[in-house]
Amino acid sequence: MELLAIESSCDETAAAVVRDGREVLSNIIASQIETHKLYGGVVPEIASRKHIEVINQVIDEALVTADRTLNDMDAICVTYGPGLVGALLVGVGTAKAMAYAADKPLVGVHHIEGHIAANYIVHPDLEPPFLCMVASGGHSHLVIVKDYGEYDVIGRTHDDAAGEAFDKVARAIGLGYPGGPKIDAIAREGNPNAIEFPRASIDDAPYDFSFSGVKSAVLNYLNSERMRKKNDRDTQKGAVTDETESDDFAGINRADVAASFQEAVVDVLVGHTMDAALEFGMNKVALAGGVACNSRLREKMSAACEDAGYSFYMPPPILCTDNAAMIGAAGYYEYKKGVRHGLDLNAIPALSLR
Repeated sequence: MELLAIESSCDETAAAVVRDGREVLSNIIASQIETHKLYGGVVPEIASRKHIEVINQVIDEALVTADRTLNDMDAICVTYGPGLVGALLVGVGTAKAMAYAADKPLVGVHHIEGHIAANYIVHPDLEPPFLCMVASGGHSHLVIVKDYGEYDVIGRTHDDAAGEAFDKVARAIGLGYPGGPKIDAIAREGNPNAIEFPRASIDDAPYDFSFSGVKSAVLNYLNSERMRKKNDRDTQKGAVTDETESDDFAGINRADVAASFQEAVVDVLVGHTMDAALEFGMNKVALAGGVACNSRLREKMSAACEDAGYSFYMPPPILCTDNAAMIGAAGYYEYKKGVRHGLDLNAIPALSLR
């Protein structure tokens, strides 16, 4: 069975052809990162317009690369939530038009389900049940995958998601957007134990996440260091200072800040996952989502699973960030279960994982 998959939930326009949920015949991604860098983050209206500009070309390229036509597809699947409503509507509208024109079944796919299913593409031996940590720009979920398309969310974020915290801290230390890759890169030059940032826990929800505290701790640290620097300068009578653009970070080791912040976030993600695996008796652990590209998270989660004797699974970085191949993998199992959507399918920006 071969499916055409479409993904447009945020700032990547993507299309793929996937066979039997595990084999990727094509996976085309048009990124908008360079556009949104100008604004320090994703601008929803601009993202929507960019999707409109390129979605037809991306779909055509996916079909050509796979050496298939629309008529060869058994069904069309598309992300319908969660995400930016305008961006989602572009993909959903396109998928509905194509399904109607070609008389093909239409399958709406949950974006987080897609991230989880990315593991099926590169791990043919992976079957439910297993525990999956999904960490991305907008979501931090700890999910028990009971069966294909059946989930129990045992942990979720109360405020900033992990990826959101990475973006905000990167901006605070002058690295710019996108924050995740930039923090990961500079952190390799820093000491993860240089600064003690908090590891938040929630008493009545042990597997939930809160990253606003560690983000605020970084901001407070930067402000206190700047204040200390100002006070030191004021005490130097008649001292001459050269105020340059980098002076805002003079005396601050940004690599240490990045590494210490990253370590705090990774410790929470890994710690919650390992605690949940023990409590729920899960000996298979998977990683998913854009933050799963982070080299320190991959390293520490792998080591923790090895120490505990768990099987560990993670997709390559290209399948961790938003892409359509993962939507095709998830869509295949939804299709097999008999899921079909009509032409009244709509975008649901706050769609919950069932």
